[in-house]
Amino acid sequence: MLIGLWIRDVVLIEALDLSIGPGLTVLTGETGAGKSIILDALGLAVGARADAGLVRRGAAQAAASAVFAPAPNHPVWELLEEKGLSYARDEDLVLRRTLSADGRSRAFVNDQATGVGVLKEVGEALLEVHGQHETVGLLDARTHRPLLDDFGGLQTCVAAVAKAWEAWKAARAQVDELHRTAQTAAAETEELTLRLAEIERLDPREGEEADLAGERAILGASEKALAEIGAAREVFEGLSGRMATAVRSLDRARERALSAGATEDAAAVKRLAEASAALDRVLIEAQEAEAAIDAAAEAFAFEPDRLEKAEERLFDLRGLARKLGVSVEELPLLRLRFAERLRAVESSEEALKAADAELAAARSAYLTVAADLTAARRAAGEALAAAVTAELSPLKLEKARFQVGLEAVAEDRAGPAGLDRVTFQIATNPGAPFGDLGAIASGGELARFALALKAALAGRGSGPQPLMIFDEVDQGVGGAVADAVGLRLRRLARDAQVLVVTHSPQVAARGDAHWRIAKAGEGERVRTVVEPLSAADREEEIARMLAGAEITEAARAAARALMHA
Repeated sequence: MLIGLWIRDVVLIEALDLSIGPGLTVLTGETGAGKSIILDALGLAVGARADAGLVRRGAAQAAASAVFAPAPNHPVWELLEEKGLSYARDEDLVLRRTLSADGRSRAFVNDQATGVGVLKEVGEALLEVHGQHETVGLLDARTHRPLLDDFGGLQTCVAAVAKAWEAWKAARAQVDELHRTAQTAAAETEELTLRLAEIERLDPREGEEADLAGERAILGASEKALAEIGAAREVFEGLSGRMATAVRSLDRARERALSAGATEDAAAVKRLAEASAALDRVLIEAQEAEAAIDAAAEAFAFEPDRLEKAEERLFDLRGLARKLGVSVEELPLLRLRFAERLRAVESSEEALKAADAELAAARSAYLTVAADLTAARRAAGEALAAAVTAELSPLKLEKARFQVGLEAVAEDRAGPAGLDRVTFQIATNPGAPFGDLGAIASGGELARFALALKAALAGRGSGPQPLMIFDEVDQGVGGAVADAVGLRLRRLARDAQVLVVTHSPQVAARGDAHWRIAKAGEGERVRTVVEPLSAADREEEIARMLAGAEITEAARAAARALMHA
């Protein structure tokens, strides 16, 4: 809903701040008073085409701001998100534009600088203009399909089609991916097989690089180590025999002493026993040391080409790792990955068959629900055509005919909204062919037809309605037709906000709010002013519209009758 309009230096308006309420707001005034300036200023704020002629004479620039309070579920919020503009759904939305006297303009959304094109997109999401010179909204065929779906209450069908479309799209993507895989499978299989054979030939083991590096270090030092071990071994050659002889000699000496009459307690005998025991212990330790030296020598006794083999193995492993772009430690894991990939490639044909079956099922499901939606749209189109036709005659469009055109689109142009191109079509005279809404030549007729269509659609939509502006929709009609226009505008205003510029007292009498547009001042100081009218002032203004320059009591009585009809 539009809640405020701020205008500065636009044509004859120097400064104007308007607060706008819900329902139907009517703008009246003498011809040339400047009613269209209000709409021009609003158009400036929402991105409509504008030229330097809008800038008030003597001013550097014109400026206009429109303040909206969209519902939390209004689609404009998603549009702002798409455009990267910040917003808060619980706050007002301000569209602003300035226009310099040299024709340059700047656009803002919530005080964020943006392009005029973006401002226009946001503005079109918030309001529709139906007037003498243009009709924005209904002439855009892109709006016809969602309008028909809303009228027919087809949201459930539309959601089912969108869901089926996403499933079909996902199935197509899967098949495309598998086909791309299949196209490269031969070359990939050859490469994988070759690389896997290279890895399997080497048969790398986890931790092998560290083991080989350690072994190479030991092997490199083994020759010198064996020489040192040999030198140590030489010390022990004959040592055990000599020590054994020494032990026996000490034992014989002890026995001779005992034979000569010495006792075991004799000091010499004790010393001989101690020496023999100590020497025996040394003999045992020496034998153990000799065995350890022999074991060490055996540990370093590698075959002659062992070092060469270890270095060659390490070289091969590292060379393959560099070739495959991995570390040596990753080769065993890479071997598993290559094997799994080969198995996947080999099974891709079966996967492709399964994906093709899923794609066929998804396509069939989409076409089924899309056909159901087409049938529902056809029925809704017939109902809408009947509803619009019923509105045409009271609006002096009895010769016109309306239909909803449903054109099937090719399957390759299918989308989440189905297989239908929906267009609202009009035939302005009996026997004339149906054409798009732009075929209506008269601006007044076009505005009244928009009113008829909007009246037929009123109350049937599922989402928030935009602000609707009707500029002199009653042009060239009066009496019963003008009354019919007023009634339909009031009906529209029950569920939407409507602004109408009118010369018809029958239309003005239906308003919830009434603004009188007038000129004030003289000469170059003439200004357009807007005066919100009280109930009594409204009666006087409507009486003026009925009677002309001289307002009679009869005109006032007629005005009261219209206001309370």
